[in-house]
Amino acid sequence: MTSKLPINLENLLRQRQVEGERIEYKAGWNPDAILRTLCAFANDFENLGGGYVVIGQDCDANGRPVFPPVGVPDTQLDKIQQELLGFCNLIQPPYFPLLSVERFEGRNLLVLWAPGGLTRPYKVPKSVTAKIKEYRYYVRRYTSTVEAKGETERELISLTAQVPFDDRVNQTATVGDLSPRLMEEFLREVGSELADEVPALPAEALGRQMKVVAGPSEAPLPQNVGLLFFNEHPERFFPVTQIDVVWFPEGAGGDRFEEKVFQGPLGRITRDAISFIQRNYLKETIIKHPDRPEAERFWNFPQAAIEEAVVNAVYHRSYEIREPVEVRISREDLVVLSFPGPDRSIKMEDLRRGKAVSRRYRNRRIGEFLKELDLTEGRSTGISKIIKAMAANGSPAPEFETDDEHSYFLIRLPVHEKAAAWAEGLESTAGETTQETTQETTQEKIIALLRENPATTRIALAKAVGITPDGVKYHLDKLKAAGKVRHHGPTKAGQWEVIDKP
Repeated sequence: MTSKLPINLENLLRQRQVEGERIEYKAGWNPDAILRTLCAFANDFENLGGGYVVIGQDCDANGRPVFPPVGVPDTQLDKIQQELLGFCNLIQPPYFPLLSVERFEGRNLLVLWAPGGLTRPYKVPKSVTAKIKEYRYYVRRYTSTVEAKGETERELISLTAQVPFDDRVNQTATVGDLSPRLMEEFLREVGSELADEVPALPAEALGRQMKVVAGPSEAPLPQNVGLLFFNEHPERFFPVTQIDVVWFPEGAGGDRFEEKVFQGPLGRITRDAISFIQRNYLKETIIKHPDRPEAERFWNFPQAAIEEAVVNAVYHRSYEIREPVEVRISREDLVVLSFPGPDRSIKMEDLRRGKAVSRRYRNRRIGEFLKELDLTEGRSTGISKIIKAMAANGSPAPEFETDDEHSYFLIRLPVHEKAAAWAEGLESTAGETTQETTQETTQEKIIALLRENPATTRIALAKAVGITPDGVKYHLDKLKAAGKVRHHGPTKAGQWEVIDKP
């Protein structure tokens, strides 16, 4: 019996990689309840990536699976699959989950993978087995499926055709742009049995089973998330999809800096960037005290905080904005910058306390793949983990910053107060591992353009520098704060002055 799931079955059942609110356990075939849950997963109201329904698996009162599973008798497998096909035709617009018959601890399980749909909102009869069909919209509320009513229903309907960017098909690419080798490597890493089938599967069939290919059979297209994870050069489709690690040996205001640019599949560059920072810039200090046997140990920057900050930026940045994830390291701090900022539903006060919870995720599929690679837990835990990691290391509290328009998000990790000399004797990382950059920095380019034309606009600067207007605004704010430029007159009709310090 061959699995069709792009995830390890035991990890799924035990909620190791998929949180409980995205899994519904059903001891038996209950079509009314199951179709309502499939409808809710298809609507994916919070952009979590849909979910799974496991038929033949019971759970306790807290929603935790009970083992061994109840199982589905062999004699019912075909009957349930046939009925499911008929009932899924009742969902409007039509929606069909991926079905896989699995064996676990000697029992049959029917696993339905229901990713967020591309044509939401979806509705389904309250009872698919009733003669009179009363259609309703359904959404997930924590671990329960509930009918969407009032404001929730209005907001759901407003999401019509609003498919997150990572889940959209890419009209400029073909299925041939997806690498079966990279897909197989991913499947083997997450422990999916589907990996053994890769050599025998056409690229389109493999892509459809991994939900990275969509569209009719006569014109299949890859989805953006597939190109981001399973193409060697995703920057061809999404310019500036990269992570820049920049070291400022003289501080952020110095004239020298070294830069390492990471480009490639998203999972790979995330790990490579974190590993590069760990090898070159993380230093542990050990202080022995004469009055006690235990030595004091701490890092200049705790690795756990860096991992969370970088992954958070990769997860939540926009791949429609031509700005990299930038990691800026100096003797004083490590800063991670990404564009745009957090969702407007998040209050900065809550975020600084590690209590922020997003109403809706920007990249539901990217988050799903990062979770399966154990790079993130999801569910808004990253910021709180950064705060805890800094505290556990004895470091100053991290700082979080955005502007009123939420056009960027900056995480600053101050160096440990007792590790001020950590960079002494730090060798240059240029050569095989980095490219030492002598070109002008973005801010230097902006200053030069302002000298040439003090009346220039943000849009004109963005075109000249090759970044977005939001990126220009960020750099202008920094230049103003540093006292290097000032603006005179009204916002749209004023002029810039470059301040030359003696």
